[in-house]
Amino acid sequence: MLNLTNILQLAILLPILAGSIFSVLTVATVKRFFKGIARNDRFTPPVSVLKPVRGLEKNLQENLRTIATQDYPDYQIIYSVQDPRDPAYPILKEIQKEFGEERISVVISSVEAGANGKVNNLLGAIQEARHDIIIISDSDTHLRPDYIRTIVNPLATPEVGCVCTPFKVTKADSWYEKMELLTMNADFMPSVMFAEVTGASNSCLGPSIAIRRSTLDRLGGLETLADYLVEDYEIGRRVWTSGQKMVLLPYMIDVVVDLASWKNWWSHQVYWDQNTFLARQGAFISTILIRAIPFALIFALLRWDMVGLATLVVAITIRMVTALMVAQTLQDKETIKNLYLLPFRDAVGLIFWGLAFTQRTVIWRGVEFRLTSHGKMVKRRLIQN
Repeated sequence: MLNLTNILQLAILLPILAGSIFSVLTVATVKRFFKGIARNDRFTPPVSVLKPVRGLEKNLQENLRTIATQDYPDYQIIYSVQDPRDPAYPILKEIQKEFGEERISVVISSVEAGANGKVNNLLGAIQEARHDIIIISDSDTHLRPDYIRTIVNPLATPEVGCVCTPFKVTKADSWYEKMELLTMNADFMPSVMFAEVTGASNSCLGPSIAIRRSTLDRLGGLETLADYLVEDYEIGRRVWTSGQKMVLLPYMIDVVVDLASWKNWWSHQVYWDQNTFLARQGAFISTILIRAIPFALIFALLRWDMVGLATLVVAITIRMVTALMVAQTLQDKETIKNLYLLPFRDAVGLIFWGLAFTQRTVIWRGVEFRLTSHGKMVKRRLIQN
């Protein structure tokens, strides 16, 4: 007859088994995701690129210059800050001087339409946009010369309302930056690609988005996004519920990680899971069923015998081998180099998953916000570092 301990052990085996199967499946779905798409090389409409900037980030000048060296015939870049004393401002002016005011505009705007600082910054930039096609590109992205040509191409099809790209995190130096890298590269992005290939859910990824301004206006405009924590998902949600198509390109960009301390890493991990929970609650809750390593660890501790240890070793081995194969497909040398940290990252990931249900505040760029219903947020206070 089964006692409570045996029932608990059997229940714990479910996420171990499901998580291991999921890891194997991501190898196939990531490979399929990058099969490639047809491209219309004659579609090169004029484009305005919005680059919201705040503060000095790692590799900032090099990152910002990559958008100014694109292989594209007609595009405008708008760097925007909200404070003339922002330490990044001289860098923006230096890049503007290098490439010319016809190519690059630098905007200072203190508009505050809501709690989301990125959207507030974008509202200042979009006022200077000369073209209908808008690219929103984060300041920490490092872009190849074919980036603009690639991301705008799907907009040649009228049914496409918005385009975004997956990304991989790079330039992780400290252990906590490496943990951040593994969260994105070995966990989040393979899950996004799995969902895309299988049709399990839609995605709109904020670091890199292309959309027509006329489409954005028809969906309510940037102003109506200013109080959302997950403004990128809200853009995507409005696109696909309007009947237009949301395209996730099989084209990776790099995002440079920049965390000042392990506390920044911790708060960002909580923020990321809160972000995902608010955007897709059902999908986020269901991820408890594919967390093989933390449950294999619990199983081993409960049994404290060779069966428990063998289960843990097998779960770790499957996770490591499949993550290696995914990283090889993504040509992601940094993830391969840091795979030894993956079991620990997966184990503490269960803590962040739980905190997403209990915490209703989030810290973003040194400001604390209170989360309200439907993924909106209200500013609470400035956090002193």
